[in-house]
Amino acid sequence: MSWAVCIAEIPAQAVLDLPPDLAKMSANFLRALAIEVGGAIDLGRKPPGDPMDEVGLRHSLEIPGEPVIVEYIILRELREIRIAVLVWLG
Repeated sequence: MSWAVCIAEIPAQAVLDLPPDLAKMSANFLRALAIEVGGAIDLGRKPPGDPMDEVGLRHSLEIPGEPVIVEYIILRELREIRIAVLVWLG
């Protein structure tokens, strides 16, 4: 069973406000991130990004080569990552 990505309303609006090419690239990155996070968790490995809490449910990372920071929450029981924050530094 695969993992999914869900994005909260405010970060979704942030993606829509990005320049079109960056918005498309960011959306593709978020889809790939769900696969990468899920694969890491399924294999008992550390998910990508820097942990932001003591239990390892919330992580932060920068989209490689882009001025975009993403914070996500791992929802294991739903096999989902939820994008809680997306910030464009441009």
